[in-house]
Amino acid sequence: MVAPWLTPSAEVRAALAAGRPVVALESTLIAHGLPWPDNLATARGAEAAVRAAGAVPATVAIRDGTPTVGLADDQLAELARAPGVRKASRRDLGAAVGLGRSAATTVSATMALARAAGVRVFATGGIGGAHRDADPFDISADLAELARTPVLVVCAGAKSILHLPRTLEVLETLGVPVLGYRTDAFPAFYVAGSDLEVSCRVETPAEAAAVFAAHVRMGGGGAVLAQPCPADVAVPADEFRGWLAAAEADARSAGVTGAKLTPFLLARLAELSGGRTLAANRALIVANARLAAEVAVALAAGP
Repeated sequence: MVAPWLTPSAEVRAALAAGRPVVALESTLIAHGLPWPDNLATARGAEAAVRAAGAVPATVAIRDGTPTVGLADDQLAELARAPGVRKASRRDLGAAVGLGRSAATTVSATMALARAAGVRVFATGGIGGAHRDADPFDISADLAELARTPVLVVCAGAKSILHLPRTLEVLETLGVPVLGYRTDAFPAFYVAGSDLEVSCRVETPAEAAAVFAAHVRMGGGGAVLAQPCPADVAVPADEFRGWLAAAEADARSAGVTGAKLTPFLLARLAELSGGRTLAANRALIVANARLAAEVAVALAAGP
């Protein structure tokens, strides 16, 4: 059942009414995560991947105070070039809606709106998590949202700029399953891999759907389905660490903190890597969208 305060596109509304698979896609990567024109090309590529796998894409955003699930192509293009688009996490949804503003939605906000629409699967690049600095309270709202909102988040693990062991510890404490898609190791976004273990390995979209459905049926919230970055574009860990150290130093010099830190670091990493992290980001977003659609199809088919 779609919440009355939410506006789904006609295609999304029809798909939900018919019980057809729908995949939510976030808009922050369009407005803040990727530069023009890569942002629009990636958004279109993700939607095309969802359709090719048999599901309906639903990119989520706030448009002039209206929570919208399913942007039209011209709306994607508008968002990709619009200046000064706000970045809304779950905390910021009320302000954006109440004040009639437009905003791109992060993982936590996209999960909340997807749930309100009745969408059970969401694809993104990487989730937020615990930051690497000394502040123990710098924890992404994505993790709390995963604990309470029954949406499966398909991603390439958590962003490589984060403290991954601490992120996994928080997810464990919150009771959030972390499923590895054909891997025992927790994926590290652009990076080829990590030495951290997932809580469960699955081999097929049907297995992922079965685990998530059982988790929700027994009162659980969200879950993470993490697949590694495509091998042909994944970045070696040693090279990434060097670029990250330089990017973090630049952030400290510029006084960049809070919500602006992640976009700053991602943009600086793209520069320092000669575009290699950008290519990896684009590839993993599309790959995650494809996998999310396959899982959504399996969920729609039922047991």
